Amino acid sequence: MNLKTGFIVSLVALALSIPSAHAKEVDITLLLISDIYRMESEDDRGGFSKAAAVARSERKTKDHLLYIHAGDTISPSLMSGIDKGAHVVELLNIVPPDLFVPGNHEFDFGPERFEELILEGLDSKILAANLRDGQGRPRAGIEDSRIYEFDGVKVGVYGLISPGAEFLSSPGPDYSFEPLVRTALATAEGLKEEGADIVVAVAHASFAEDERLMAEAGGAMDILLSGDDHDLRLKFDGRTVFAETRSDAEYMVAIDLAVEVEEKDGERDVDWWPNFRIIDTADYAVDPETEALAMSYQAQIAAEMDKPIGSAATPMDTRRVIVRTQESAFANLLTDAMRAFFETDIAITNGGGIRAGKEYPAGAELTRRDIFEELPFGNTMVGLRLSGATLLAALENGVSQVENGAGRFPHVSGMVMDVDPSKPPGERIVNVKVGGKALDENALYSVATNEYMARGGDGYDALAAGEVIFDGDDSDLIASILIGFIRANTPVSPKVEGRINLIKAN
Repeated sequence: MNLKTGFIVSLVALALSIPSAHAKEVDITLLLISDIYRMESEDDRGGFSKAAAVARSERKTKDHLLYIHAGDTISPSLMSGIDKGAHVVELLNIVPPDLFVPGNHEFDFGPERFEELILEGLDSKILAANLRDGQGRPRAGIEDSRIYEFDGVKVGVYGLISPGAEFLSSPGPDYSFEPLVRTALATAEGLKEEGADIVVAVAHASFAEDERLMAEAGGAMDILLSGDDHDLRLKFDGRTVFAETRSDAEYMVAIDLAVEVEEKDGERDVDWWPNFRIIDTADYAVDPETEALAMSYQAQIAAEMDKPIGSAATPMDTRRVIVRTQESAFANLLTDAMRAFFETDIAITNGGGIRAGKEYPAGAELTRRDIFEELPFGNTMVGLRLSGATLLAALENGVSQVENGAGRFPHVSGMVMDVDPSKPPGERIVNVKVGGKALDENALYSVATNEYMARGGDGYDALAAGEVIFDGDDSDLIASILIGFIRANTPVSPKVEGRINLIKAN
């Protein structure tokens, strides 16, 4: 026997005795954006033009890409206060995301506007597995999930929106929100039955809700992409990926998945590993087409919006950490203007409605742009008649989450109150005076507030129970009311003057 020939035959026999195996590698990229409102860049970072530039670049260089928007974009912004979000859809559609999961702000201008802009206008697939009609049925134009196949690898994606959107915005009675965990488990199971190799959940939800999803429905997702909190977070525990990107596209997150598929004796095994990229949009030139459109919008409003309306003789601070946790000079100015307009006993507004996050030095010149950036939601004002007991319940709601910096934090005019945050929610108001006199729970008071709170938004059910004495049709935009007040009283001199006294624990 020829030894060489025998050796070759033996190798062939050995090869035939080894189970057949085939492995291949597939690279898939998930590009995440959320909570983008700003047209322009700040410090050469962020804005729609930068986001579009990143998306174009990723699409050009990646064979398998999913560009995903995790919600909140229609509002709030300066331009949205004028066109109710129409410009956002035009800007996004230049380089549209593959998938869009609605956030609470998509409902800021009501359900009809949501349907017109998002369901009919946006060139993206809309996913929200727990968003239903008023009877709990699926809504036309909204899908629960989709499966994308990349070189044989099936990626199942489903969307979730926080049920809190019902109270944080204005979806109306024709929309309902199913529980997050239950929906996640059921939807993921369906995707796996359809053959999904990797399951991605995209949620517009608070970080607390994200953590609950990962704790109670961890098996319902391999990857959780989130929006809402405006903070960049990345986490991988060896089993589940979590990612949230920075707001306004200042930084975007890309997750490059290295996927290995092995087929052996009819069995299929899929392994993957995430590689994270934090994309600083300052490193990108603006997308020319998007920038041209953004500049055309800026030109439309610049001449009028940048005209001075008056000045502030005292400093003001509208940063989130201030307006959601303590008395604010700007909020005092705002509520004084609201109370004066309807000549009510008091005025109350929520800190979450003050949005620009700016510091104004003493002597600052104020423009229409400043005010519309601070108050971008397009709210009108409502006048209510409430009992003292109902007013107290509303105030208790307002301070019930002060330790969390919740947007419901109340700012007031015509009254002062002492608050003990160490006490349980519902028992924190220890003293209230209206017009210098102790609150009488049996007396009736007239109250000016914004239409959102008057409908029960931010948990203000007590206000929704009040008698309406002036409705929104009797009022201009609150931003316009404040502009008129500043013009009539310039220079204005608002101060932090003890309207809201937070009692510190010993």
